Amino acid sequence: MSLNTSPALGVDALWSLCLALVKERRAGAAFSDLHGAGGLRWQGEGGWALGAGWDAQATELFALLKPLLDRPAGSPAWAVGQLGQSLNGCIATRGGDANYVNGEEVLTHLHRLRALCDAVIIGAATAAIDNPQLTTRRVEGAHPVRVLLDPALGLSPQLRVFEDGQAPTLLVCDARQAAQAADRVGREQVLGVPGLLGDDGGAMRVRPLLDALAERGLRVLFVEGGGVTVSRFMQQDALDRLHLSIAPVIIGDGRPGLALPAAALMRDCPRPSARVFRFGADVLWDLDLRAGCD
Repeated sequence: MSLNTSPALGVDALWSLCLALVKERRAGAAFSDLHGAGGLRWQGEGGWALGAGWDAQATELFALLKPLLDRPAGSPAWAVGQLGQSLNGCIATRGGDANYVNGEEVLTHLHRLRALCDAVIIGAATAAIDNPQLTTRRVEGAHPVRVLLDPALGLSPQLRVFEDGQAPTLLVCDARQAAQAADRVGREQVLGVPGLLGDDGGAMRVRPLLDALAERGLRVLFVEGGGVTVSRFMQQDALDRLHLSIAPVIIGDGRPGLALPAAALMRDCPRPSARVFRFGADVLWDLDLRAGCD
């Protein structure tokens, strides 16, 4: 297959290539078969490299998206999380209002992440408060599978994701609850995961979820929120990358973002490899959680 780009080597041309690569990955194509296609070079373990002639904006966007683009077909589950927060580390007001912490540029980036990933994952609290669509309506690209984590089966079956038909939706619960969940939202919208909860019904286990999604071909995952869900993935070492967007706003007594185990000493705190990108007035930290966490 030939992946061609337009002569104008800007963001629009790059985005078309990104979508083409994702489409080939989902179809099971080996990236080595696409070597040199459309201004990109496949370098094996080095992943994709950008050719000459791209403008500065496209080059910067490629640098940010490259970790997602480099995921080959059939690779192990890989997850990128995102949180948008205030200068003082809050993701919403105490009442849960988060519309919108970040500006338009970050929202567009969020929709790009949805388009590049096989599935977008949110927790029950975020689903209940925001009633989101979880689509790619701000950018070109296919909608991801929408995954809602609801082991307590507390979500309303009237949420938009269960009724709008815009994209496949999965309500995730423990396998022992699957029949009850199917009565609420329909069997085709339920993913009952064996071992999601322990025998005591305690905290949700992320690894069985990743295995269950991979069995469905959903391997590149976007953990969109909220703070509890992103924190759970980090706590269980199931998050590979984190995009943390900081807006120039101060939220008094708001809802905190990441909640991780306390460290007694600064030297025990992780310092992941990090890059910084500007999105309008917001600053996005791209944190590689698999490197530089000494």
